[in-house]
Amino acid sequence: MKKMMRLVRGMAAVAMFSSAFAAYADCGKVSITEMNWASSQIITEVSKFLMEQGYGCTVEKVPSATTTSVASLAENGEPDIVTELWLNSTGDVYAKLEAEGKVSRLAEVFNPGGVEGWWIPSYLAEAHPELKTIEGIMANPKLVGGRFNNCPDGWGCRIVNDNLVKALGLRGKMEVFDHGSGETLGTSIAAAYADKKPWFGYYWAPTAVLGKYPLTKVKIGNIDTTVHTGNQNKDNPNPGVSDFPPAPVLTVATKALTGREPEIAELMSKVSFDIAILNSVLAWQDKNGASAEEAAVYFLNNHSDVWSKWVNDAARKKLSALIK
Repeated sequence: MKKMMRLVRGMAAVAMFSSAFAAYADCGKVSITEMNWASSQIITEVSKFLMEQGYGCTVEKVPSATTTSVASLAENGEPDIVTELWLNSTGDVYAKLEAEGKVSRLAEVFNPGGVEGWWIPSYLAEAHPELKTIEGIMANPKLVGGRFNNCPDGWGCRIVNDNLVKALGLRGKMEVFDHGSGETLGTSIAAAYADKKPWFGYYWAPTAVLGKYPLTKVKIGNIDTTVHTGNQNKDNPNPGVSDFPPAPVLTVATKALTGREPEIAELMSKVSFDIAILNSVLAWQDKNGASAEEAAVYFLNNHSDVWSKWVNDAARKKLSALIK
């Protein structure tokens, strides 16, 4: 493992060094989001590596989150590329941008799509099957620790969760704890598992957490897409109850990018990760305390059969000199 880590870090260093010479190619500057959670950061680093080393782009990472990235697209027409955009957490803002022709969806970045919802540890579900529904949890709040673990502020799921909490009257049954980051949300699950304690809250996939800690999804209610869409509006005066539908998760680009850099748009239209593979990369990253850049190089080094299908012939030749 230590040898692998040295290899990954070495490849990352080569990538950083060689990106300084990106001007030799036709590709210019490209800006891409760096969302504040692990899977998106890895996707961004993989995409950045391919664009810089395969196509000669100069890539700028833009720190962002779901709601802020869509707001930036609406107000400023940038960044050029948004990765891992969970469409069901964007309200009608993204739909309006797409209808106006300002942005276009390039790819569904996950196969078969994103998963999100409210969960309890599987050991808790086995001991108390009644907790598999929200009605069972609200009737027995002490069995889940009397707390709902909510999303951090700025995440699209926070808006949906806050509306669900209101519609269900959940605050009258238990504490709603708003986490300050995705890290503390994930850590709360790990801490519960360490002592086999109760836990109840929101989580999503792909993540290393769901791969490491088996969770059982709580049935909130039937899926009502109209209600769920309404719950994406933070100012919804009458939120309703709907479970989370399967989530389309997109890579989107501005009209300016697709016109200016058609080869990059073509590349990003093919970048799609199998959930199982991405979960394994996330688990490797977590186990080794690796950075997103190191995890990206780990993916590139171990899954050339995947990424080699995304790039064109010229880029594949350049990349093969870096990745054996």
